[in-house]
Amino acid sequence: MAVAKDTNEQQENAIVRTVRETRSELRKVVWPTREETIRLTVVVITISLIIGVILFSADSLFLFLYTSLVNLVS
Repeated sequence: MAVAKDTNEQQENAIVRTVRETRSELRKVVWPTREETIRLTVVVITISLIIGVILFSADSLFLFLYTSLVNLVS
C-alpha cells in the first residue's frame, strides 16, 4: 500500500505545484486597460466587417460570372 500512497501524494503535490505556478504566472500578466480593450474590439469588428464586405463582393462577382457563363452555354 505504500506505493499507492506515494503515488497519490505525488499526484497531489503535482496538482498543488501546478496551481501555485499558474497563480504565479497570472500575477505577472499585464492586463489591458478598459480603453485598450474597447479600442482593440472596435478594430477587430471593423476589420471583420471590411473582410466580410470584400468576400461578399467577390462571391457576388463570381456568382454573376458563373450564371452568365451557364446562360451563355445553355
